[in-house]
Amino acid sequence: MTPRLTEVVPIEEPLAALERDLIASYVARTGQDLRDLRTRTDGDARNLLVQASRYASTRLTEIEARFHYLHRLHGDALTVER
Repeated sequence: MTPRLTEVVPIEEPLAALERDLIASYVARTGQDLRDLRTRTDGDARNLLVQASRYASTRLTEIEARFHYLHRLHGDALTVER
């Protein structure tokens, strides 16, 4: 039997939860509530969400870059020890 669309669990990006947390943190630091902000349609709300998204994207890029750097260092260290 083929599963129905409602029975299929969507695949999530590996860092999606972290991205949501970063956005929520950014918005909270401005004194706003993310749930309320998402229901608003004014330009200020949209601009704040855009800024929060940019912040999260920048932080994720930094985290990934550090991960790759450490991975290269660790990999290089293993190669040298052998």
